[in-house]
Amino acid sequence: MKVLTLNIPDSLDLDDLQVAMIVASRLYEQGKLSLGQAAEMTGLSKRTFAELLGTYEVSIFNYPAADLASDGTNA
Repeated sequence: MKVLTLNIPDSLDLDDLQVAMIVASRLYEQGKLSLGQAAEMTGLSKRTFAELLGTYEVSIFNYPAADLASDGTNA
């Protein structure tokens, strides 16, 4: 796993977990990380990460609408 060092202005008043959640939740939302990978990135369990996703306005149901339509057609 890569390690990244960021300089974040003190005025943002974010702790390490909040920054990790922002990055991991967006990567999860974009489909670049699985739920497990995103949870691991933050150091949280899958369950805890999933429960916190709503706080960052990310749905746990990360399923593209186009895939849902094709699944309905193929059912």
